[in-house]
Amino acid sequence: MNDETIKVGDILRVSCTFAPTRVVKVSDWDVSIVWPWEQIDPDSEIQWNGQYAIPRRQGSFESRMSLFQTDPAPWTLSTGDNCGVGIPEQLVRVIDIGYCDPPQDVGWLPRPHTMLIVLPVDYEDPHGLAEGDTISMPSVAPVTFELV
Repeated sequence: MNDETIKVGDILRVSCTFAPTRVVKVSDWDVSIVWPWEQIDPDSEIQWNGQYAIPRRQGSFESRMSLFQTDPAPWTLSTGDNCGVGIPEQLVRVIDIGYCDPPQDVGWLPRPHTMLIVLPVDYEDPHGLAEGDTISMPSVAPVTFELV
């Protein structure tokens, strides 16, 4: 399946094999880890630092909407800890699709040409206010998805 066959409203089964990484910063709200996949884009106008923040508050809206998770759970981690990062298999609904031509400058390589905005399939958003999480394509992260 390629990104051109996906449309808003589709249900996808998404997962990403967990990769080892390290915690570089912890706040009350999130855990920043060294991102194990994409590389910093030297030609980017965005100064990405190679880190990725994962919501830390157990049971929060943000942690529920985040595709990527840590193992062990983010609220148990401290700066310097080793952990894994990936996406446990889950069902999501596509709520928006962004197409970028030229590919979007996001600070890392490869620059994505398609961005799927998704929400957990069981999340009810009657007012359409939730922002969801993003699956960028292409991606070096081994994210797999299939149409359900």
